[in-house]
Amino acid sequence: MIRDIVRGSHCGHAGVSAVPRSRTTRWQDLVRGVWRENPVFRQLLGLCPAMAVTNTVANSLAMGIATFAVLLGSSVLVSAFKHVIPHAVRLSTYILIIATWVTAADMVMEAVVPEIQRALGAFVYLIVVNCMILSRQEAFASKESVGRSVLDAVGTGAGFILALFLMGSVREVIGHGSFLGRGLFGPSYQPWVVFVLPPGGFLAIGFILLGFGWVRERRRAAAPGWAPRRVARRVA
Repeated sequence: MIRDIVRGSHCGHAGVSAVPRSRTTRWQDLVRGVWRENPVFRQLLGLCPAMAVTNTVANSLAMGIATFAVLLGSSVLVSAFKHVIPHAVRLSTYILIIATWVTAADMVMEAVVPEIQRALGAFVYLIVVNCMILSRQEAFASKESVGRSVLDAVGTGAGFILALFLMGSVREVIGHGSFLGRGLFGPSYQPWVVFVLPPGGFLAIGFILLGFGWVRERRRAAAPGWAPRRVARRVA
């Protein structure tokens, strides 16, 4: 089993696949990060940007795409030069590689979407220490081929974009009464301002996880042969 675990500095606890790499297929490398090992909803990684910048759908998509590009570019370079990077300085090297891609992503955002880039502020630079990206370099890209590293990065990045999009949608619809800046409920709607404030990120992810848990339990209850678990009582 994979035992390499990188603990991030600000985004939650990092977890890696419990399936041995030798038993995974290329398709599994691609799809597992989208949902089964979703970095936000399953592994609780990258929570800092997930909580801070998902007050609108536009900000969520911009941060998700920027993180996707950084993860993909870093995985390619780390995998390509894994036999050249000294083991003793591998983490420092990974951070330098990630920082290079973050700088490029920030410059592109400033040229293409300057308003969103200013709205994201310092959180673009904090992609450098996003433990989701660093954990994938240590746990996968540094041990696998470039092709499989690309598949892993695409799947994990897509899962991160999906998570931010869901959170941004919930917060903007409830907190602003709009979606991508377009009103949905008319002038009589009273928005829940708390959802666009920092506590709204915790409320949004809590409601989303609650909804997923409810669906999972409903499916489990509908499965044939399912029976509720009974708690044994101690007899005095």
